[in-house]
Amino acid sequence: MTPIARAIAIRWASNVAALFVAAWLLSGVTYGDRWWTLFVAAAVFTVVNAWVKPAVALLSIPFIIVTLGVAYLLINVLMLYVTDWIVPAFDIRTFWWGALAAIVVSAVNGVLGLVLPDRR
Repeated sequence: MTPIARAIAIRWASNVAALFVAAWLLSGVTYGDRWWTLFVAAAVFTVVNAWVKPAVALLSIPFIIVTLGVAYLLINVLMLYVTDWIVPAFDIRTFWWGALAAIVVSAVNGVLGLVLPDRR
C-alpha cells in the first residue's frame, strides 16, 4: 500500500470511529440502523475535510483570527453538515447537535491521532 493510500485509510478509519462515538453519545446525530451508512459518511467526511475544509479555512482566516478560533469550530460544524447533506441517512438534527458533534469528532480524532500510526 502506498503511503498516501495508507494515510487516507488511517484518516477514514479514524473518522469512522469518531462519527460512531458522536452518534453513540449524542441523540441528535444518527446514521440510521445500517453500518454501511457510517462507513460512507466517514468516507465523505474524509474527502470533505481533505478538499473543502482547507479552502474554507483559508478564506475564513480573518474571521478565525477575530473570533480567536471560534470560527474554526463553525467550519468543523459546516463540514459535518456538508456530510449530512451528501449522505441522506446521516443526520444532524440541529446546529447545537452539530456543534457538540464537531467537538466530539475533534476530540476522538485527536486521541486516535496519538495512538494510530504516523500518517507520514
